[in-house]
Amino acid sequence: MDSESTTSTGHVSRKTVLRAAVAAGVAAPIALMGVPALARTLTDGGTPLDLTPECDDGDDLTLPQMEGPYFKPNSPLRSAMVDGPGTRLTVSGYVFGRACRPVSGVLLDFWQADVNGAYDNAGYTFRGHQFTGTDGSFKLSTIVPGLYPGRTRHIHVKVQAPGRPILTTQLYFPNEPRNNTDTIFDPRLLMTVRDAGGAREAAFDFVIDVPQNPGPTPTATTTTAPPGGTWAAGRAYAAGARVTYGGVGYVCLQAHTSITGWEPPNVPALWRVG
Repeated sequence: MDSESTTSTGHVSRKTVLRAAVAAGVAAPIALMGVPALARTLTDGGTPLDLTPECDDGDDLTLPQMEGPYFKPNSPLRSAMVDGPGTRLTVSGYVFGRACRPVSGVLLDFWQADVNGAYDNAGYTFRGHQFTGTDGSFKLSTIVPGLYPGRTRHIHVKVQAPGRPILTTQLYFPNEPRNNTDTIFDPRLLMTVRDAGGAREAAFDFVIDVPQNPGPTPTATTTTAPPGGTWAAGRAYAAGARVTYGGVGYVCLQAHTSITGWEPPNVPALWRVG
């Protein structure tokens, strides 16, 4: 989502309430004044905003942006990619569907520059993918990326729920001088960032194109029937395992238990043609 947690009328969005509820382990919607406040639930002065039970709060889909020239498929499965020097950075948040509800099992593939503004095109330094938990949450440990000519500070990410389209976008840092000159920069993709004892902590919530009905739990997604082959949902595949799907052979890149929606053509981080 964008970095705003309020509606056009100044109310906290229902999604922000749900995010706080998930983090606190309580049912939602509910008044959450007694739980630790998240960055997006506070005004600039640190005072909790009034809550609203309405879901019609302008929760638009997260804005897509260009992939850029440095994306590489088959990144390692990991949530920590502190591969070199730099200011430590933790990025955390949730992935929501169209009904403001968290989505589990979402693939997030991150890549970024090192402290000097360079991308590793030979290996997988500062590259990695992970999946959201049952509560739709994710957490990335990395460093604050460096700058390079023509761009402001940013992190790339691809986001895909099972059986749904891929969202490719970029996350930005507030109060960066180059935000004003970077032609790609969009304030709707700003993270909420704060200092944390020599490190930095950032928060961002994605809203992706997953149809949902109102309710307390995520709605499962569906895909079309498999077109034939040896791949099957519910199986544990080891790295190097070979399957066929739709007449094409694939090699497993990361050990995992397959689920509907993660068919080999849909998840290049897990399978490659071979």
